[in-house]
Amino acid sequence: MKLFSSPASPFVRKVMACAIAREVHERIMQIPTAAGNSPPDLLAANPLSKVPCLITTDGVALYDSPVICEYIDSLEGTLPLFPRSGGARWKALKLQALGDGMMDAAVLRRGESVRPVEDARTANMNRQKAAIDRSLAVLEAELPHQTVDIGSIAIACALGYLDFRFGHEPWRDAHPKLAAWFAEFRQNACIAQTEPAG
Repeated sequence: MKLFSSPASPFVRKVMACAIAREVHERIMQIPTAAGNSPPDLLAANPLSKVPCLITTDGVALYDSPVICEYIDSLEGTLPLFPRSGGARWKALKLQALGDGMMDAAVLRRGESVRPVEDARTANMNRQKAAIDRSLAVLEAELPHQTVDIGSIAIACALGYLDFRFGHEPWRDAHPKLAAWFAEFRQNACIAQTEPAG
């Protein structure tokens, strides 16, 4: 399998964390990709010109981390990441949506922060920060579980991206229970081995 990737992308990290948790990561060859440059190989696989994009062994191009993670979960491995039914399934999917939303907001905010200052841009960055702050408050009130599944992986990748891109804005003091959860959960190999450098 081939994965168009970027080392700073929290969504690529989420995919690779799932691959490590499912013990299939060695079957994935990462292709470093500058998606913003719309390289022809990526465009041929993903018309959206976004990473992650996985090319399966059958040559099928899959994009968007929820789809790729569910595909990875369908492969042989030791630990199912998507609970099959009941309350555990809906909680995992809800946490995935919350984590993905936090990553979306943080990535948008990061993109805006490197452009010239304008009132509309500042308003958008503040809107994204408020979405992240509300999400942190929800997670503080209702902690994710320590079970390694798609929901807890998405939340850990979102928190890791906040540390990576917005480390100057500490979130732990206002969310001590969530900070303790993250300190423990990040010890899982799938999160520890995908920590972004720098």
